[in-house]
Amino acid sequence: MNLSLLINPGNPSAVSAIREFMTLAGNMGFTLHINRHTYNQFPGDACPSHLHLHDTDHETLIQGEITVAVGGDGTILRAADLVRTVGHPLLGINSGKLGFLANIQRQSMETALQAIKNGTYELDKRNFIQAEFSNGEIHYALNEFVFSRKGTVSMITLTAEYDGAFINRYWADGIIVSSPTGSTAYNLSTGGPIVVPQTHVMVLTPISPHTLTTRPLVLPSQKSLTIKVEPIDQEVLFSGDGNNHELPGQSPVVNIRQSDQDIQLIKLSGQSYFETLRSKLMWGADVRDKN
Repeated sequence: MNLSLLINPGNPSAVSAIREFMTLAGNMGFTLHINRHTYNQFPGDACPSHLHLHDTDHETLIQGEITVAVGGDGTILRAADLVRTVGHPLLGINSGKLGFLANIQRQSMETALQAIKNGTYELDKRNFIQAEFSNGEIHYALNEFVFSRKGTVSMITLTAEYDGAFINRYWADGIIVSSPTGSTAYNLSTGGPIVVPQTHVMVLTPISPHTLTTRPLVLPSQKSLTIKVEPIDQEVLFSGDGNNHELPGQSPVVNIRQSDQDIQLIKLSGQSYFETLRSKLMWGADVRDKN
């Protein structure tokens, strides 16, 4: 079986984990594919016979039946955007700290490879959300879109509408529009709710709003949430999964909804989302037990 590898070679823990993964995969009979530029950043490593090098990430991806990303959630988000265009399942191996998307821990790599070899893994479908600009430009995010103040100490003012109905005029440091997958990311750190994946909603969460009664709002994701920059002379930074995009110059209007595009995350049989919450967020843990 062919596996495509996507990693961040600038992350020392990821490099260590990928070396271990390549050895395990080779011993189990897998053929691996990796970007030549990425692999050349492994100093002193001779290329093993089961590893094939390619000139671009796209060439690397189309050679594999499954894509494996090793790193933290940032690496997984980048991999998800690339995999979105080829439709392959994605296995995320966590070499970072929290790792909600990279739900396979390093110590479980051999178990995960065996599950792939035997076909006993499960698939967890995650939809992207999409943002369409007034000029027709479309961007995708697996976690969230963020509107935030840019180069100023002042708050920004944003108007939100849903399916043509006025919601609110936000005076805040910004707002987050999160998918269920992204609900445990920036949304959670700003007081937004956790949403179970595959729930067809999105969360509108203000960032440090001027009015304390302005709370997060959960909306059905099949219809459009419209965000307008009003007045238009404000400096607003727009990003999707951490990637900045320039808003249209005249009367910036962004329509956000659930996309038809998705990825399939590989998980081990018996893994549950609530188990992930308990292990990652320490639900039910009592620090007094350590004393």
